Amino acid sequence: MNIALPLFLHQRFDQRLLRCFLLVLCCLLSFIGYAQAPLSLPFFDDFSTASGQPGIDQPDPARWQPGSGVYINNTMAINPPTINVASFDGLRANGLPYVFNNELAQGYTDTLASLPINLANLTASDSVYLSFYWQIKGLGELPDAGDSLTRLPGDSLTVQFLDVNNVWRTVWWRVGGEPNNNFFQVFIPVRDQRYLHAGFAFRFRSFGRASGPFDTWNIDYIYLNKGRSNTDRFVKDVAIRVAPTPFLKRYTAMPLTQYTVNPGAETADSVSTEIVNRFSTFNFTTFRFTVRDEVSGRLIQDLPQISSVPIEALSSQRKVVKPDPVTSFGSATRAVLRYKFDILTTDDQNPSIPGVNLRQNDTISRVAVLGNYYAYDDGSWEYAAQIGPREQVAVRFILNKPDIMAGIMASIVPIRLNQTGQPFVITVYSNTNGRPGNAIYRQSFTTQYPSYRNGFVTFPFDRGVSVKDTFYVGYQQISVSDTTFLRLGFDKNSPFGDQIFYNGGTIWEQNLQPDRPLQLQGAFMLRPIMGGKPDTIVTALPEPEPLRPLQAYPNPTSGVIRWESSKVTRLDVLSLSGQLIRQAEPSRGQQLLDLSDLPDGLYVVRLVEGDRQVVQRLIIHH
Repeated sequence: MNIALPLFLHQRFDQRLLRCFLLVLCCLLSFIGYAQAPLSLPFFDDFSTASGQPGIDQPDPARWQPGSGVYINNTMAINPPTINVASFDGLRANGLPYVFNNELAQGYTDTLASLPINLANLTASDSVYLSFYWQIKGLGELPDAGDSLTRLPGDSLTVQFLDVNNVWRTVWWRVGGEPNNNFFQVFIPVRDQRYLHAGFAFRFRSFGRASGPFDTWNIDYIYLNKGRSNTDRFVKDVAIRVAPTPFLKRYTAMPLTQYTVNPGAETADSVSTEIVNRFSTFNFTTFRFTVRDEVSGRLIQDLPQISSVPIEALSSQRKVVKPDPVTSFGSATRAVLRYKFDILTTDDQNPSIPGVNLRQNDTISRVAVLGNYYAYDDGSWEYAAQIGPREQVAVRFILNKPDIMAGIMASIVPIRLNQTGQPFVITVYSNTNGRPGNAIYRQSFTTQYPSYRNGFVTFPFDRGVSVKDTFYVGYQQISVSDTTFLRLGFDKNSPFGDQIFYNGGTIWEQNLQPDRPLQLQGAFMLRPIMGGKPDTIVTALPEPEPLRPLQAYPNPTSGVIRWESSKVTRLDVLSLSGQLIRQAEPSRGQQLLDLSDLPDGLYVVRLVEGDRQVVQRLIIHH
């Protein structure tokens, strides 16, 4: 008995442990089975439920497979069908290129693939159709049509269906080359019995340059269902599609201490958005406008059910309201004002897309940050601007009271080559007759990339810089080597482009002025940080001396190429596949090379000067 009792308890413990293990296993298998259960029709996504953090937002995991590199945003497209689109380009989900340090690399880049969708027991007579809207380029870079001379394939967007044998088959495609600001709707029938199975899926794939935000396509309003036809083009849906205009009159963000000096003068006279009617008859709507401080939770303004005129069929309409200046911040040092338009429609009772509440695209908001920095951008770039070594760009900021600048925030875009650690110069200028004057502070920094697309990196000054009235912040290249060009994010949607100034080597010119060299609509993503500690006396540093250009020209050439630097030690000519065709070691002072014996075509030239080297494409055409 003294032996049997412990053995009996041990057996009971083992049985309990086994039962617990089996219970956990069953739950796990049940969960896996549930997670893998295919979706049912209808399938609809217009990307309007994203959180409004472009660069961080990902496709909805309830509809799309994880790991997609597409960019969910409301800034890259021109007149999208509704708020938010999915943009395809050569950047991964983390904002870095698919291929770094090979600027000519091409291949498949972004992919957006649906979760499995159950089409079992359906036939061609059930009339299943996939529809979507697409746009080439938008505010991004134009996909190319390809080049017979260089034998480069065209950039493309394709749609593929997953058949019953788990094979992806292309059912639709478009090739780049022709810019067009319109969105086009496509209807693709799903009739082939190979696709009418329980694990059906579809995906969009882009093909193009993989070394940066090149070759942009925008996709929106994706709808898959049975009982449709290619004339099923109108949906009873009134939706918002355009981000609200800035809450502030002169900036998109500014220091709270500067705003409170004169809130009335700093608050915009009006803010507006745009709605669109996707149906073939007119519709009535009302809207609500609210402003709330997300830091304190305080509701600042609430204008309920503002009446409006009917919106005509298949048309757009502006919604405009006057925001109230904000006061009574108490001891707060920061406020985040979220201002929101909520269009009141009956889309939740809409039979156009059964099972889908189209009220999801009736709300849009934006924030105005009152913190410790100035901004002209909306927090997302559509373009990356670079300047030459003797060129300078500066941005103007106007104060309500004297302040101390502590540094800058910048959104640097990774394109083509990894420039991490390479230098650039930030300069603070005084004001002279409405243009940048003397350089009152200058500091060199090394390039750093943010951790996600549209992110900012802070570059602190080594001392505070006292500024008053009006000051300017500019950046400049030190080297002319292409590998060191700083690509600064540029917001094409900003209305504050006239605050940019350009110096081509002699005088400063204001942007967006008639007959001036710089005509850029938008804003650099360059933000001065204010509220620093008192500074010491600052003396301007000498102007950085640009290095000699490291570049071969002319391009195209009939055979003879030249370069300006007398210190080039080696020049390699390679094929596009990387095969070395010619190598030269120029003698001292030699600055030309005859390549006229090479056949017509596209080559890669690598110039080496000490620690510097540049790779460029070269076209030879006799």
